[in-house]
Amino acid sequence: MKRGKGWFLKGGIILVRCFKLEGKGELFVLNGKIISKERFPSPHPDIHLYSVTYLSQGLHVKGLLAEPKDGEVYDGFLYLRGGIKNVGKVRPARIVQFAAQGFIVFAPFYRGNQGGEGDEDFAGEDRFDAISGFKLLEQHPRVNKEHIHIFGFSRGGIMALWTAIECRTAASLVTWGGVSDMFLTYEERIDMRRMMKRVIGGTPAKYPERYEYRTPLSAVRDLCLPVLIIHGVLDKNVSVEHAYRLQKALQLGNNQVESWYFAEFTHYFPPAINRKVVEDLTDWMKRHVEK
Repeated sequence: MKRGKGWFLKGGIILVRCFKLEGKGELFVLNGKIISKERFPSPHPDIHLYSVTYLSQGLHVKGLLAEPKDGEVYDGFLYLRGGIKNVGKVRPARIVQFAAQGFIVFAPFYRGNQGGEGDEDFAGEDRFDAISGFKLLEQHPRVNKEHIHIFGFSRGGIMALWTAIECRTAASLVTWGGVSDMFLTYEERIDMRRMMKRVIGGTPAKYPERYEYRTPLSAVRDLCLPVLIIHGVLDKNVSVEHAYRLQKALQLGNNQVESWYFAEFTHYFPPAINRKVVEDLTDWMKRHVEK
């Protein structure tokens, strides 16, 4: 095998990408490659679910894949969960709900979860599990490569932003109750400070660069894709200030930004309203790729 800058060569074929992570050596990875795909019980008669193991920075990471049964080509939908570890786990019914709107959906569990390798670090290196999830959809034979959408809920919002920054072919981006500023999360969520200090390695005062590394607000202005921000004004888990800061940062660049603020709702919308918003946001995605 022969190695060059940014690639790894065998028999004249570039196999994997080669890059360096801060403070670490080189890694050779084929991001998004599916290692295994096993059927998983589906609550919907017309949608297959699969438990997937895929590659992300050389790690075997787990996720859930939803495919309509008809064999047709669909837009891709990258679903980025919130929470950490067992809080905010990917729910099969939720993934099927989005797939039923006419998408092939992939939802990474993030590293270290449900049998996957590595450890979550709250939008640090685990952001690459989301980026590799996008690559998985790009490699899917039934996904329209030009119509892959990114969706993030809660902590998944910040993962979605970093994915859009790295994957410039994304068709659209939606955040719902999404985190945009890790400094603000530490300030507001006193109940999460112990976890954040453990996972990130300390406080924003002691390691501001680690929180800056996780906060994409200075980078989103360079995006050039339609963005939809959905947020409940009464949200106490992720305050609406995250949405306001994101909207302001996006408007500094060349972005098509739309916001749906719900004055009467918190982090969690009532079921009937939630279903309607799912329909509306997926219609929004489809309208923007038709333009």
